[in-house]
Amino acid sequence: MRTALEKIVSRDALRRLLEEKRRMGKRIVLANGCFDILHVGHVRYLEGARQEGDLLVVGVNADTSVRGIKGPGRPLLDEESRATLVAALRAVDYVVVFPEPNVESLLEALRPDVHAKGTDYTEGTIPERTTADRLGIRLAIVGDPKQHSTRDLLASVRKERHA
Repeated sequence: MRTALEKIVSRDALRRLLEEKRRMGKRIVLANGCFDILHVGHVRYLEGARQEGDLLVVGVNADTSVRGIKGPGRPLLDEESRATLVAALRAVDYVVVFPEPNVESLLEALRPDVHAKGTDYTEGTIPERTTADRLGIRLAIVGDPKQHSTRDLLASVRKERHA
């Protein structure tokens, strides 16, 4: 079994690995997120994504893109730490860190069979929907209902500290 650090690969290395896996008949799923503080919702999302195929690749937003998406003070954990935590999950086969605000370029480069998003999306609100449709990538909404968020967890901790 590979260690968490062995699962974190560059985009180019991942493209080559996935070409080989695809030739072996493996169905590839791509999931993505910031994963700033890993919580149960993330785990359920990634486990749901893994059920959609044979290999789960997770794109983790780079620090610069997390700041653009989440705002000042984020991320709390640097991209290397976040990637390592995600890679440590049993459901995850590979992790790639990406700087873009969405995964359109990863979809183009990796050509997964399935693009999995959490239940905070619908097929109509997935930012990469047009790209996925053009490339013939199936979209899947997975995980439990969106009742967990890093933002809510942080608010709870801050409230408790100031109480």
